[in-house]
Amino acid sequence: MAETIGLIAGNGRFPLLFAEAARREGLRVVAVAHRGETESEIERAVDALTWVRVGELGKIIRVFVAAGVRRAVMAGGIRKARLFSGFRPDLRGAAFLARVRSFHDDALLRGIALELERDGIQIVSSTILLPSLVTREGVLGSVRPGRAEWKDIAVGFRVAKDVGRWDVGQSVVVKNGIVLAIEGIEGTDACILRGGELARGGIVVVKVAKPEQDLRFDVPAAGPGTVAAMRAANGRVLALEAGRTIVLERDEFLAAADAASIAVVGVTEATLPQ
Repeated sequence: MAETIGLIAGNGRFPLLFAEAARREGLRVVAVAHRGETESEIERAVDALTWVRVGELGKIIRVFVAAGVRRAVMAGGIRKARLFSGFRPDLRGAAFLARVRSFHDDALLRGIALELERDGIQIVSSTILLPSLVTREGVLGSVRPGRAEWKDIAVGFRVAKDVGRWDVGQSVVVKNGIVLAIEGIEGTDACILRGGELARGGIVVVKVAKPEQDLRFDVPAAGPGTVAAMRAANGRVLALEAGRTIVLERDEFLAAADAASIAVVGVTEATLPQ
């Protein structure tokens, strides 16, 4: 019999891509999707689906245990604003929240993973079936950054890593060595638009993984929507941390970036100018 794999689906296209890849591999996909977050298309991409509200941890575990799930992935994010609106924990979710000492992303997600493991469900990397999504090092499209833009990438990368230690955000907007915007609860696209408005265009955007980020379930992602935000902000360069971020719908993403004359690069700290 085919293995049944669990999918905890958040927002964006990543859950759909994972489900499609899993079914191509012959796996049966049992998913829980979050109301107000997960795209409705998920219904056609999985073998069984249960809708939950953010915080219904007990319901998620019951669904997976009943389906015989032993491995599961978390794919797609949940907007942090859900902690303040539309947050409906069930009894197990409320008990879990009463025990956690931090509401930072990493602490919450690691804690949720431990809760599932107590019921015999192992959380595995969301890129386990999609290694091609992981950003490679180098220039990814046809447009190359200039020398001054490489300097801005270096500034943004180091600031983003420092900010990430406080679990604030993953993206930084820079122009001429000046940090214009740091991602907060509003998300990457809104951060890009805010920085672009302040700079009146010509911005460099850098997105990285936080230093302590557990990439099993919280992978920073970029996709066509990111390029749309860059285009609206008259952005020049999008730099992504190689090996620790993913690109969704890569062909469409790079075609849109090339058409807008936006340079897309994969970088590591070792390759940045000093």
